[in-house]
Amino acid sequence: MKVQALKAELARRWPPERVAGTSMLAAHGIGDRLLTAGVAAGVLVRVRRGAYVPAELWHGAKPWERNMIAIQAHHLSTGGSSIYSHVSAARIHKCWVWDCSPLVHVTTPFNPARGSSGPDVRAYRSPLEPAELVEIPATSGRPVLATSLERTVLDCARTLEFERAVIIGDHALRMGADPVHMLEAVTSGRIQRGAHRVRNVLEALDGASESPGESRTRILMVRAGIPAPTPQVEIPTAAGLFRADFAWKREKLILEFDGKDKYFDYRPTELVLFEERQRETALRELGWEFVRVRWPQLLQPYEVERRINLALERCRQRSVCA
Repeated sequence: MKVQALKAELARRWPPERVAGTSMLAAHGIGDRLLTAGVAAGVLVRVRRGAYVPAELWHGAKPWERNMIAIQAHHLSTGGSSIYSHVSAARIHKCWVWDCSPLVHVTTPFNPARGSSGPDVRAYRSPLEPAELVEIPATSGRPVLATSLERTVLDCARTLEFERAVIIGDHALRMGADPVHMLEAVTSGRIQRGAHRVRNVLEALDGASESPGESRTRILMVRAGIPAPTPQVEIPTAAGLFRADFAWKREKLILEFDGKDKYFDYRPTELVLFEERQRETALRELGWEFVRVRWPQLLQPYEVERRINLALERCRQRSVCA
């Protein structure tokens, strides 16, 4: 069968789910021979044993979308019996995940089964209480079993680099994770291995952060010893209400993290930017100064620190002279 004809035949028979297991595909008339031919022709991608996805979808997916496809493939190929934890649970909960391993993370109270092992899986052995587990609906039918938001934050805090763990924890707080419950897991002794790391992450969390970039900017300022600004400050202007990511009210200094997603507010980007700049102009006329930080600049923390400190000093001197 020619490639185009094979592609059309697979598309015609493919189930509604973007990732499909062999049993589901067989029920739709896609047997082993058709699957083998599809993979050999580059029409299908075998994500892992027993789970397939159309090649166009796989190659067109963003890295974070591929991570979710990998979790879905694992869920299908293991019959939905695994408990997803750590970074995989964070992804399932739709927490912000920045620069973390693409491996599928699972936790079991017993030795990991063969289906939960392999080069694409990181398996942990740890007891889990019923309250630490949640069921999340899945398109494939059987719910996905994952660790709770709180347990997910604790596991990530124990195993991830500090900054990455804080980004996940910040978003978990915004989604309703209970900080008291997480702290009790440490103070009660339930979390022992990595307890110091967990405590440091919990102390650094702030649910006011609205993006990974804001979380990273806040961590940068803490590490640099910069006086803590107030997050998410609303300032009225003649052009409307301006919501600053961070503000030093006494110095009248605003720090904005400029991430692309910030301006995609279900309206034309040009309009959002225009209105934002109008409000910024109104604030400058009222004596406010701005520092803007972009994602690539976070790789040069000392330069960002220098810019913030210079701006704070200018604002303080201006306040004294006024």
